[in-house]
Amino acid sequence: MRLIVDESPEAAALSCADALRDEIEAAVALRGRCMLALSGGRTSLKMLEALSAEPLPWSKLDVFQADERAVSADDERRTATWLREILCAPGRLPPQRFHPMPVETPDLERAAADYEDVLERVGGVLPTLDVVQLGLGADGHTASLVPGDDVLDARDRDVAATTAAYQGVRRLTLAYPLMDRARRLLWLVTGEDKAEALAKLMAGDRSIPAGRVARAQSVVYADAAAAARVQGAARR
Repeated sequence: MRLIVDESPEAAALSCADALRDEIEAAVALRGRCMLALSGGRTSLKMLEALSAEPLPWSKLDVFQADERAVSADDERRTATWLREILCAPGRLPPQRFHPMPVETPDLERAAADYEDVLERVGGVLPTLDVVQLGLGADGHTASLVPGDDVLDARDRDVAATTAAYQGVRRLTLAYPLMDRARRLLWLVTGEDKAEALAKLMAGDRSIPAGRVARAQSVVYADAAAAARVQGAARR
């Protein structure tokens, strides 16, 4: 796991956007397509705005969600809404290549299985994502792999539903097996409230959910505040 530290949250977001662009272009050059999963989060917005301005091979890109809240389509907390608004503007990602999680399905376990079907339809049996972009919560969660939830033990599926509400709502999330198969994991972590969690992540501390994600293919883009407790972290 590598750590790249920029001075500000904005600079870290732009660095992560650059890395996403490079990974997308490399995947298309090597395999003719790219399967990308994106997370939400306040800093991700700037990253995605920068990414959307790039002249990417949009027609060869399929975008999935790393997680989503089980709320209605008009709820302002829905990540899919702003992902679609940013990425599916004219001349960018074709709308049919954005695959939102079906969180309006009343049976979330069924919804998780349905999303697995979508991943397999696009990527084949045991689909491999080219890139997964992740964030990190102050409590050590990533995607919606949250502390104490039974979802952390979901090793027999690629997509899972949280068993309890987290911050008031249940969620769908990519599970560890799918993340562990990904060719690249790009983390974007900013803010001093993430400093302790990031130090644990970099140390491979499996007591936090994020610490259980595969490390070999992971690169972390952080700002100086988030990296303050990581020993030996060098700023660019």
